[in-house]
Amino acid sequence: MVGQSPGEGRAAVLLQPFVHQVGGHSSMLTYDEHTVCKPLVLQELSFYESLPLAMRQFTPQYKGIVSVHLKKDSLGNLTLIASPSLGQPDSAAGDPAVTLWHKCKWSHTQVTKTFKESCPGKMLLRTDLQYHTDSLLEDANGKQPERKSYNPWGLHCHRQHLNRMSSKHSENKLHQFLLLENVVSKCSYPCILDLKMGTRQHGDDASEEKKARHIKKCEQSTSASLGVRICGMQVYQADTGHFLCKDKYFGRKLSAEGFRQTLRQFLCSGNRLRTELLEPIILRLKALLAVIRKQSSYRFYSSSLLIIYDGQEHKESADHHLPFPKSHGTNPSRVDVRMIDFAHTTFKGSKSNPNSTLYDGPDHGYIFGLENLIKILQSLSEGK
Repeated sequence: MVGQSPGEGRAAVLLQPFVHQVGGHSSMLTYDEHTVCKPLVLQELSFYESLPLAMRQFTPQYKGIVSVHLKKDSLGNLTLIASPSLGQPDSAAGDPAVTLWHKCKWSHTQVTKTFKESCPGKMLLRTDLQYHTDSLLEDANGKQPERKSYNPWGLHCHRQHLNRMSSKHSENKLHQFLLLENVVSKCSYPCILDLKMGTRQHGDDASEEKKARHIKKCEQSTSASLGVRICGMQVYQADTGHFLCKDKYFGRKLSAEGFRQTLRQFLCSGNRLRTELLEPIILRLKALLAVIRKQSSYRFYSSSLLIIYDGQEHKESADHHLPFPKSHGTNPSRVDVRMIDFAHTTFKGSKSNPNSTLYDGPDHGYIFGLENLIKILQSLSEGK
């Protein structure tokens, strides 16, 4: 797979839209069970290449770069093909060779949308849409998997990205993609909360128009009051067998109390509140907070924080009577916290943007958001 020598692994690999993408606007694609890829941004690459050791447990593992070009077949279907030996940027020198041959077919006729309430009695939201993705999710033998309910956001982002690529670039234009760890690969039913962190979202390179737009979004959402807002969410509902999905438009409208109630909803399986998840999530957030406080000059503008757990309950969790059962050092619910999306992250010594503004001390807006997030989760654990 990733990291093979140039003569190996030439078999075609179908690249699929990443069905567990709950936020962001950049298209995420699945390479294999443990690897996703996304369009390369030099500032993000610079971050991963100079990542502080203490932050590595809180970010996806960086796996390399691959070149991708667009192809259209005789029926007009758009295809993304990644060629392992073409157009590797200079910044990739020294990294392990990445040998891939990716294909991802996409046709507007392959994907249809139907409106569906993801939860009875709830207002219909933009991501309460059901995409029929079976034709996109065939396995190597052409067999279709069991029908499931998927979050439509990744398919929405992928379609927009292909439309942009096809309208702006010729088929022979090479595009670099980052290869990153799939941080939910160990979950049977990934429950994911995507949080936009900090009180400021625009990068140093933002135009005045974009800067004003982002400032307004922050002022009108919990980004200003709490330093964090919900950018996307999916929660597996054990009682229905489907994911409950919310998008960034839902998150922008929430009040501080609405944010708190949505956090609670994120921990609800449909049958009960998963109170046993609170302590491990809080401990992981506190560990991240300690690391962020030590990162001088870093500003994580527009980055996201993922809170992840497995929607498939283990028997000892489902049967417990105490709020925090002893796990004896294990993580039965596979709770995780990961920072993602560093296209606008700036720091002293960044190779991609040497003329960017230099900042002293840690990212106080990010810290403010983390502290409030921890407080709210602690209040939920106390039953308040």
